[in-house]
Amino acid sequence: MTLTEIRAQAIAPALALLPGRMSEHRPAVEVLLLTTHLQEAPNREQCQLPVRPGKCGPARGIFQFERGGGVAGVLRHPASRPHVFTVCAKLGVVPTLDGIFDALPSQCDVLDAALARLLYWTDRNPLPALGDVEGAWQYYLHNWRPGAWERGTPAQRQALRRKWGLNYAKAMDEVRA
Repeated sequence: MTLTEIRAQAIAPALALLPGRMSEHRPAVEVLLLTTHLQEAPNREQCQLPVRPGKCGPARGIFQFERGGGVAGVLRHPASRPHVFTVCAKLGVVPTLDGIFDALPSQCDVLDAALARLLYWTDRNPLPALGDVEGAWQYYLHNWRPGAWERGTPAQRQALRRKWGLNYAKAMDEVRA
């Protein structure tokens, strides 16, 4: 699936399910979401570290949500919780940790994109401006808390930051097209 398809088939429908204020500065929102997707699951992996055929590891979906991490976070945070219930109702997903987590690897990319926007929505800091690669990187680190960064060596961290810059450029090209 191309970035154009992800925008059209996951991000646009997800944003349509959320209040309009979550789409303000839409190009910046789309670039941030596309970059996050490319950082987390560049090949549209639905399961992180498959433990055996048909069984996912700790993270799922094209934004790689963990049950006790991002899913729990958006379900519990007062800024996102009511919106999670609305999105789940519209998509026919049971709005529980297990209901949402189980829906993610089944190609429910709209749910995944909605959760990603909601996770960023919980941040009190403003959305980084379009083109602010470093600001977007710091925003991503603060909200996603990627294990590869937290546990990474200096060389691994440098590679992740370089990857972010490349992915941000790809996302910018897509949104500007």
